[in-house]
Amino acid sequence: MKKSDFLQDRQRRQIVASIYRRRTRRHLSRKILAWKLTVRGAQVCKRFFDIVVSLAALVIVSPLMVAVAILIVLEDGGRIIYRQVRVGKDGHHFNFYKFRSMYENADQRKASLQASNQSSDGVIFKMHSDPRVTRIGRFIRKYSIDELPQLFNVLAGDMSLVGPRPPLPEEVSLYTIEDRKRLHVLPGITCIWQVSGRSDIPFKEQVQLDKEYIMSQGFWQDFKILLKTIPAVFTGRGAY
Repeated sequence: MKKSDFLQDRQRRQIVASIYRRRTRRHLSRKILAWKLTVRGAQVCKRFFDIVVSLAALVIVSPLMVAVAILIVLEDGGRIIYRQVRVGKDGHHFNFYKFRSMYENADQRKASLQASNQSSDGVIFKMHSDPRVTRIGRFIRKYSIDELPQLFNVLAGDMSLVGPRPPLPEEVSLYTIEDRKRLHVLPGITCIWQVSGRSDIPFKEQVQLDKEYIMSQGFWQDFKILLKTIPAVFTGRGAY
């Protein structure tokens, strides 16, 4: 082969390779764009669903919320809503709302009760017959009525209807790298482990279930978890 022919053949190969690379890049760009649009579309649909369902739920349960507020005031005259800083998606801190189910000095008394913590993993605090819980508090905690104000957190965009429960900052400080994966999505009012035993499930198992939910989340999975939440709330199993 002549030197000129060799050079021409080499140039042709380089041109063909350059065209192939450009086509490959365009193909990958289209796939990445399609994936981003799919993910964004799913996020928009989830947000729309959260807003519609939260608004409808607030209308339906508003008489119950008014009744609970009156009962809380009648019991000890304290605050109706308990506000607490929680950790949301990507470590974002937000104000988390619940009906107050404990006495006003509950946070100050927590340190003295650490020896009675019944969470085997030690990251979260759980205690049967917690002496800080009021009489009305025991009832609304058992049936998750105390969680209803979090519908406003959902409307504000800090939470979703379904997702891992939002932890306390001091709990997150004890998280491992694997535990922190549950912070990759918006926290929720209900989640897969809450419909499977709630506080009876150890923390490490809660994290594992949350990670499985994140990997396979979708509209129908959220819908099924919401449906399972109804009997879980009425039985009150694992709520304390």
